[in-house]
Amino acid sequence: MRYLRMTLAYVGTAYAGWQRQPNRVTVQSVLETALARVIGECVHTVAAGRTDAGVHALGQVVSFSTETRLSNEALRRALNACLPNDVCVLEVCDAPEGFHALRAAIGKCYRYLIQTGSLRDVFATDRLWHCRYELDCEKMRQAACHLVGRHDFRSFQSRGSPRRSTVRELRRLKIDATPLLAGQRISIEIEADGFLYNMARNIVGTLVEVGRGRLEPDQLPLILQARDRRRAGPTAPAHGLYLVAVKLRDSSSCSST
Repeated sequence: MRYLRMTLAYVGTAYAGWQRQPNRVTVQSVLETALARVIGECVHTVAAGRTDAGVHALGQVVSFSTETRLSNEALRRALNACLPNDVCVLEVCDAPEGFHALRAAIGKCYRYLIQTGSLRDVFATDRLWHCRYELDCEKMRQAACHLVGRHDFRSFQSRGSPRRSTVRELRRLKIDATPLLAGQRISIEIEADGFLYNMARNIVGTLVEVGRGRLEPDQLPLILQARDRRRAGPTAPAHGLYLVAVKLRDSSSCSST
């Protein structure tokens, strides 16, 4: 038995999220179908993060065990030949025995894309959030400073997937803006040791409320202290969110042989 780790990129638009669901097309279901065709085994894959419907990934990490004798490179090429065009295997490598992508993950980085202004990008309507109103990025950055660090993020957790603890360490929250012909393109990168359900999208929705002037930056500490989802801003749409990278424990390093 071999334990493998693969890195995936996918556009989440056509999928009901990562996790397999009855009568729904998901990233996990198309990946496992492709694996069955290539190696002739019914394998169960585990992802480092269960992305929601419409969420994209640049560096999703997936683990599974197999008895195939195919080389990792041959497996990667064969899978990409079977997968839909919106899913791509970037890398396959051998992992330590018992490797489990979800348990090995000690951090994740997400990116959220926003376009402001009256003109929408017709080629990216399902890849970013089009906000017609202008946003004050400087105020958003001031608000973001209050979220960095170790806090109880219960106010930023949506119902549906309760966790034993709602304390997380937000390691980085960076906001960049690029001027466009009308409006600007805003990129929000959020890196943490772990994320609660919809935590990244709820943080973005709250920062947008600050950018619109509906919240002040100095209200963010009060929102954290409230531990009440109703105090924070709305949940940003799923289609603007990307899982950029997953940080794994050192013992989870792998070989591409």
